[in-house]
Amino acid sequence: MNHAVPQLDAPARIFTQLLSSTRRAARLARLLTVTELRSCGAPQGLTEHAEIVVAELAANAVLHGRVPGRGFRLTLVFEPSAGRLRAEVTDARGDFYPQILPAGAESDALRADGRGLSLVATLADHWDCVPYPSGGKTVRAELLDTTTSA
Repeated sequence: MNHAVPQLDAPARIFTQLLSSTRRAARLARLLTVTELRSCGAPQGLTEHAEIVVAELAANAVLHGRVPGRGFRLTLVFEPSAGRLRAEVTDARGDFYPQILPAGAESDALRADGRGLSLVATLADHWDCVPYPSGGKTVRAELLDTTTSA
């Protein structure tokens, strides 16, 4: 007699890397994200969105969250069965929290900053910022794969 075997959900894949607070390391965070998500079979659309989100969060950690002698941490938690990715970037500046510029403030087309979090807010299904022990903060973004939704 044949019985259906229950399918277990694939376990969450967790990737964590401590990086120096440099522009090169911010670029490396983006490349590591793409490599890690491709290696665990994440959908292409999710990987592309995560690449942009992590690039912005890592750049912010380097530009605004830098404390001399301290790096930033990239953490990716991918849940294949749920099609969900949580990307976290932790830096050492807990006194400086990210904010999206008001719509009127973005009117200066030559302005070189202030648009990154708007991209994060657009591409992520949810994002927030929480304190991290020892005076830092973690900016988290959750992305869902929309290609598998029923």
